[in-house]
Amino acid sequence: MKALVQRDLTGPDGLEWSEVDDPGGDARIVLDVRAAGVCYPDLLMTRGQYQAAVQPPFVPGSEVAGVVVSAPPDAEFAVGQAVLAVPGVGGYAERLAVPSARVLPMPPELDFAQGAAMLANHQTVHFALTRRAGLLAEERVLVLGSAGGVGSAAIQIAKALGARVLAGVRRSGTEEFLRGLGADAVVPLAEGWPGRVRELTGGSGVDVVVDPVGGAVFDDAVRVLAPEGRLVVLGFAGGAIPVVKVNRLLLRNVSVVGAGWGEFLRTKPAALRETADALAKLVAGGLRPPVTATYPLARGAEALRDLAAGKIIGKAVLVTG
Repeated sequence: MKALVQRDLTGPDGLEWSEVDDPGGDARIVLDVRAAGVCYPDLLMTRGQYQAAVQPPFVPGSEVAGVVVSAPPDAEFAVGQAVLAVPGVGGYAERLAVPSARVLPMPPELDFAQGAAMLANHQTVHFALTRRAGLLAEERVLVLGSAGGVGSAAIQIAKALGARVLAGVRRSGTEEFLRGLGADAVVPLAEGWPGRVRELTGGSGVDVVVDPVGGAVFDDAVRVLAPEGRLVVLGFAGGAIPVVKVNRLLLRNVSVVGAGWGEFLRTKPAALRETADALAKLVAGGLRPPVTATYPLARGAEALRDLAAGKIIGKAVLVTG
C-alpha cells in the first residue's frame, strides 16, 4: 500500500508518497481509508511543533473515515462497516490499523468526506462549548477565526445548541459562507471591531468567546465579554501566545479557560465516544460539516500548504480512489 511519509520535520515539503508495509495486529481494527481530514495539528506535526512530538519517519493524519477490513473477535465493528477513527497519526495512508477504543460509528447521514471532517474540530468545539464554557441556550457566542476549520465548526455547534452566534473574521469574501453555517451576524476583525460587537449585543457584550487564534485580538476579546462571560482558548493560530491581565477577570467577573481536547482524552478516554454520540445527534438534526475542498490522498502536502497559506475556508479533506 502507499502512504504519505514524513521524512524530516520541514513541514509539508518533507512528505513523500511512498510504498509502506501493510498494517497488522490482531488486537487492532484495520480500515481501508476512504477520507482523511486536513487539520492544523497535522500541519504542526510535520514541522515538529505539535505538543505531542513525533519523530520521522511517520505518517501524519489524525482523523479518518473508512471501511473495516478486519477486526478482533470481540470488536464492536464488523467487516464492511463504515466507521470513523482518531488514530493520532497514520491517517494519510491507504490502509490503517487502529485500537478499537479509537474507532467510532459513522453517522449514516454522512458520506466519507463529511465523516472525516466531523472529528478533530467538531469534537474539540463540542467539548469546549459544553464542558469548558457551559454554554446555555440563547447565550451569545463570538467565534474568532470563524472561516477556518475550528471556527466554522464552532459556528455550527453553537447554533445547534441554541446560541446566537457572531462570526469574527479577517478574511474578506466569507460572509455568505459564514451565514450559511448559521452565523447571525458577521463582524470583520478590523479596527474598532469591539464596538460593533457591543452594538450587536445592545451594549452588554457576549457570554462566550471561542478563540482558536490568540495573538492581537485576545485583549479586545476579553473586553467584549459580558459580566460572567467566558473566553475559551483552543489554540494560537495567530502565532503569539497572549498574557492574561487577571485584574480584568476579577473586576468584571469573567473567566478565561483552556480547552485541550487531546489532553482531556488522555485522562478521560470515555469522553471520545460520549462526544461522538452527542455529535451524531446534532447530525441527525441536520448538521453537516462544511467540506469545501477535497484533494487526492497523494496530494496531501499540497493540502497542508494551502491550509498554512490560509487558502482553505471551512474544512479540507483528502480522499482515496
